[in-house]
Amino acid sequence: MKRRLFIFVALPYANGPLHLGQIAGAYLPYDAFRRYAKLRGYDVISASGSDEHGTPITIRAIREGIDPSEIAKKFHAINSDIFQRMGIEFDAYIETSSKLHADIVTDFLGRLNHNGFIYESKMVQPYWAKEKIFLADRYVKGTCPHCGYESATGDQCENCGATLDPTDLINPVCIFDNTTPEFRETTHLF
Repeated sequence: MKRRLFIFVALPYANGPLHLGQIAGAYLPYDAFRRYAKLRGYDVISASGSDEHGTPITIRAIREGIDPSEIAKKFHAINSDIFQRMGIEFDAYIETSSKLHADIVTDFLGRLNHNGFIYESKMVQPYWAKEKIFLADRYVKGTCPHCGYESATGDQCENCGATLDPTDLINPVCIFDNTTPEFRETTHLF
């Protein structure tokens, strides 16, 4: 009986075509390893897909004035084609917007909650009053409190490498219109 090997490869954001760094950094090594394992007699099952729920997708959609799902569908198809043309294969290449993915995640979170691993807590989030939405950390920029870099985002400073929260920024503004966000307390599950 063949030994089984399951390989799951990182899901790229579906906000643009795959670039050389992604292909060389994640997908060519995966493909070489998958092929080697098959040559060694392993029963290989592999999966990857498109992450269709990231802030890069939303940012592009807002800037282009279209729905994020249109961006995700477009680049899922483009990236699937890139893999096919390169001969990089997956047994399953999913979309995180699919019903299958939603069912798996719902079941997994239900089990975590049932076993007491999920809790409720409050946090403060930036709110864009103009559009009546909460802003992801990457949608806020300002001055880093550690090094004074003026274009730090709400998750990190590219200059000094500090991990940040939007509430840490000095003079925070929304990246879309440079307005100052409101900071509101919200309740979340962790």
